[in-house]
Amino acid sequence: MLGWALTFLVVALIAGVLGFTTVAGAAIEIAKVLFVVFLVLFLVSLVLHLFRGRGAGPLP
Repeated sequence: MLGWALTFLVVALIAGVLGFTTVAGAAIEIAKVLFVVFLVLFLVSLVLHLFRGRGAGPLP
């Protein structure tokens, strides 16, 4: 997910340099949305891991 956000960011930067402002604006909005989704999923995963702990481990 973070990879897609970075891809759209690069597309937006290239489109901005070339003067395609509409494409650049759309790509940067998509990149922002994907980054926020990635950040939320990361934080949820982190909180669940902290509450769940390591568990009992393997049985001998």
